[in-house]
Amino acid sequence: MADLVSFSTALRERSRTAHSGSEGAGFMSDLMRGKGTRDDYVALVAQHWFIYEALEAAASTFAADPVAAPFISEKLTRLPALEADLAYLIGDDWRERITPVPTTERYVARIREVQDDAWAGGFVAHHYTRYLGDLSGGQFIGKLMARQFELGSNGIGFYVFDEIADPAAFKDVYREQLDAAPWDAAEAERVIDEVLLAYQFNTDLFVDLAAVKAEASVADTATVA
Repeated sequence: MADLVSFSTALRERSRTAHSGSEGAGFMSDLMRGKGTRDDYVALVAQHWFIYEALEAAASTFAADPVAAPFISEKLTRLPALEADLAYLIGDDWRERITPVPTTERYVARIREVQDDAWAGGFVAHHYTRYLGDLSGGQFIGKLMARQFELGSNGIGFYVFDEIADPAAFKDVYREQLDAAPWDAAEAERVIDEVLLAYQFNTDLFVDLAAVKAEASVADTATVA
């Protein structure tokens, strides 16, 4: 008999290509390779605020849900750090100076739809996609942005998890919780599909940010001309 594949393993394998595609999107690739600007980084932080505002509002709704609750931890909360980052990067009036790009609006709408439907599996899918990514590649991104834009410890709080001493161990426990979730085969498939949707939102977000940057460049050129 073939060995049974755990849900967390199946999820990781099924989403591997989508994850790689998100990381390789042009906007993010340029930022990681030193071809982006400080404004590009600020634009990304701003979009993160809208996404995590929705995700962490949903976490409050699901805090008492028996399926979703094990995944929710204050150690993961990112909104206060994002707000501190934006205040440093933009100024105290940052709320009036940021707007969501179209993909962010769709992303947020989907998270709120999952929340309104009280679909615990859908919430876990978005929770997993964001926070485990933050605890993985996000750690490297934060250090890279700090070095590229000479931020020091300022403006990168989003990537700093002071309350999680061992991210690898934390992720191992998280995957054990995924494997313990009481989902039948059909629900497990729905959750994986939602994770793939979340990764697609991430990829499309980078496409939107690249488009906004290109439009701004054209406008600047026209102004100079």
